[in-house]
Formats: sequence, structure tokens, C-alpha cells
Amino acid sequence: MSVPMISVVIPMRNEEAWIARCLGTVLAQDYPWECVEILVADGMSTDGSRRLLAEMAENDPRIRVIDNPGLIVPTGLNLAIAAARGDIIARIDAHTILEPDYLRVGVELLARSAAANVGGPMVCRGGGPVGAAIARAMHSRFGIGAVFHFATTETECDTVYMGMWPREVFEEVGLFDAELVRNQDDELSYRIRKAGGRILVTPSMRSLYQNRESWRALARQFYQYGEWKVRVLQKHPRQMSLRHFVPPAFQLGVGGAAALAPVWHAAGWIAIGAVAVYATVLALVAALSREAATWQERARLCFALGAIHQCWAAGFVAGLVRFAGCWGKPESQPQRLPAKAKVRGASAPASRIFPVSFEERA
Repeated sequence: MSVPMISVVIPMRNEEAWIARCLGTVLAQDYPWECVEILVADGMSTDGSRRLLAEMAENDPRIRVIDNPGLIVPTGLNLAIAAARGDIIARIDAHTILEPDYLRVGVELLARSAAANVGGPMVCRGGGPVGAAIARAMHSRFGIGAVFHFATTETECDTVYMGMWPREVFEEVGLFDAELVRNQDDELSYRIRKAGGRILVTPSMRSLYQNRESWRALARQFYQYGEWKVRVLQKHPRQMSLRHFVPPAFQLGVGGAAALAPVWHAAGWIAIGAVAVYATVLALVAALSREAATWQERARLCFALGAIHQCWAAGFVAGLVRFAGCWGKPESQPQRLPAKAKVRGASAPASRIFPVSFEERA
């Protein structure tokens, strides 16, 4: 039986501190080396990333560097996927370290399950006191609700960390939405599930993700997640779940009650009470955390959880304003990847991945 070729796509910009480590773990995979190509979509880096990439590409012809003038992740992914020769596309983020069997396990799961997308849990690694607190918050169900953060058994889910797809997926449902600075993976996963494809997460696909290491970086990250979630909502209203609306509803409710306080004193007490209850819940979650041992660690965890919730909520509210003119407008569909003859072997045929065509589901 022939071995399918894998195209590893890595979107990045200014990752001098991480890209060599990331690529090193990709090159160390136990998958047949002649069946792997690596496409790094560089967003016109201004640090030393290009020099490192050029050196590594010179030493290993499997590495190709592609310019990404769009600068953002989805444009880089689309350029890399369009240039890919493999039967299977595997996204790897620059801040990730892979276990040696990551690609092989993913290929085996795709073949066994006929899933449209597979991935492993997002295991975060801190760095310093703040980075460690952020990692603990990312591991907390109260901080992040997505299944792929906590999966301990193979299970179906809405989306996965990074992802590995048969090439046919992009031929059937289209590439990443190049408008979405954030949440482009959620949006693609929704289109896959809408077309009848299955998404699986398995703890056997092991990797380690270096999360943000400063409060400012965390705030910016989740603000953008919240802001761009509005565009996903406008494109796919059913993609959102109830939990997504809780943080902005809380923030708007507290803000509205505080604004009414000068004319209705009870509203001020309602706002204070809501904030007090929320702060108490944060403190209890932090106090009960098995990962935070000291009161300093619990205090930082409490702050990280609050930052995740409230920055996401503030971004969502800002997105409602920023994208207010987009409601009800026709949305263009991402371009499909042209069908291409396979280089080696074959992944699951599209008829197995998608029971019905995307047009029939639309």
C-alpha cells in the first residue's frame, strides 16, 4: 500500500525565536521523509526569520518558503495550500512543538475514520509567572469552552487545534476565508460540518503550544477573537452557541445598569452585585484549581480568566459596531482549491468524507 504525501503548511510572521524549533520537530517526524513537504508562508517578516528559513531550506529541499503579502494567517494558509502537492494538508502553527508521531497518527486516523478534519488537544505551555497563569486559564473549562482543549478520548467536535485535512476538503468546501483575521479555523470547520463532514479530536495527536506570555498579548489575542467572531456570526448565524453570547451579554448588562445608576439608584446596586458575583466565581475557580499551588498563582489565574472573558466580550461588542453595515449583505464564498491529481496513494474519496455535496447542503 502506497503512503500518501503530506503537505505541512505553516503560516508565520516575525517568528525568529520559534520557527527553527517548530520546523525541527516537523523534520523529526517518523513519517517517511520522502512523503513530506513543508511550505512556510511568511508574512514578510522584518526580524531574522527569513534568514533562518533560507538556511534551513538550503539544507533541506523539503522546505519551501512562500511570500504572504496579505500578512495575516488565512492568506498565508491559502497560498501555501494552493502550492501544496500533497494528498493531505497539515496545518502547523509556529509556536507549536510536535511529538515525533504526530503526522503519522493523523494520517492513520483520517484513513480509519474517513473524517474531514482531525487534530489533537491544545496543550499549552507557559513561560514565566504570567505565561504559566495564562496556560492554566487555557486549560480551565471556565476559561475556554472548546472540546479540543480538554479531550482525553477520541471524540467528534466542532473544530480542532491546527488541523489535518484530505486535500479533497478544500476542493469541496473551499479554502480559508481570507477576510477573517481571527476565527478562520472555526469558520472553515463550520462549512465542513455543514457539508456533512466529521471532525475528530484525539489525544494521540500530541503537541505542545507556547501560549502568550504577557497580559497585553493575551488581551489583544482575545479582543481580536471576539471582534472577528461577529463576522463569523454574520456569515453563519448557526455557528455560534449560547456560551459565546454570555460574556458580551454580561458586559453590556453591567454597563447598561451602571449607566442608569444616576437616574435609577437600584441599577447601580445591580451592576455592583453582578460584578461581585462574577468576581467571587473567578476566585472560587482559581482557589479550586489543582494547577495553582500558591496564592500568587491563584491570583494570576483569576486575573487571566477574567481577561479572557472580558477582552473577548469587549472585542465582540466592538465588532458589532465595526461590522454593523455587514448585516444582511450577500457573503461571497471562499474560493475552492482546484482539483489536482494525487502524488502518492490516496486519502479518503470525497464521497466518503461528504455524504452530500456542499451545494446541496447550502
